[in-house]
Amino acid sequence: MFDTPLVALTYLEFHLVFVVPPLLILAATTRWTDRRYALPGGLGILTVVAVLYTTPWDNHLIAVGVWDYPAEAVVARVWQAPVEEYLFFALQPLLTGLWLARLETQSAREFGIPLGHRIVGALAGLAVALAGWLLLAEPTYYLGTLLLWAGPVLAIQWGFAWPVLWDRRRTLLLGVGVPTVYLWIADRIAIELGIWVFDPQYMTGIELLGLPIEEALFFALTNAFLVQGLVLFWWVTDRWATVRETWPRPTTG
Repeated sequence: MFDTPLVALTYLEFHLVFVVPPLLILAATTRWTDRRYALPGGLGILTVVAVLYTTPWDNHLIAVGVWDYPAEAVVARVWQAPVEEYLFFALQPLLTGLWLARLETQSAREFGIPLGHRIVGALAGLAVALAGWLLLAEPTYYLGTLLLWAGPVLAIQWGFAWPVLWDRRRTLLLGVGVPTVYLWIADRIAIELGIWVFDPQYMTGIELLGLPIEEALFFALTNAFLVQGLVLFWWVTDRWATVRETWPRPTTG
């Protein structure tokens, strides 16, 4: 059962305090003339994908009772989740993506990743999903569903071009690490303030300075999805013009 603390801040106020200010600062200091960071490009696409892919999983866990939100902390709900939750699905990619804009993302590696490398990457991602499936018992249900949900995304990204990600491993470390630590802190405060609550029967009970390990892993994985996705998207689009130049041109007359 939920142990509901006194709500000291609403979910919308959480966005206004912890998400919107750093997002505005990052947006104001981003070089929007660089085509890689334009919203219609990779960042916009990943934001849409993040909302669509996260929505069913998130609503399932709310319906099961893994976590929930006090009525006084949210404005309204769509399906099981508060509208502020969907807003967060869109804001996190923007926050992480604009932070990534400050780092070196280009890789010198050309197209032509060996098939064997692709298979290894895909199998590694599927192994994460398998681990999640094996952890779907009640005490590890949140952890299990998280890994099962994350595995297919990792399999696609690693199977597509994990050597490119390895080339930019320092970028990945900073690109994932900084927003993840910031969101860990914000999440820990939100839990303390009673904005969202968890049912211990679905949790391992392992905590990182009071933050459930499942929550810590969630932000690390979602930011990894975003950073890896953008690095790979920009790797492809940086070479798109060169690829088009090699296409045979139609002959006339």
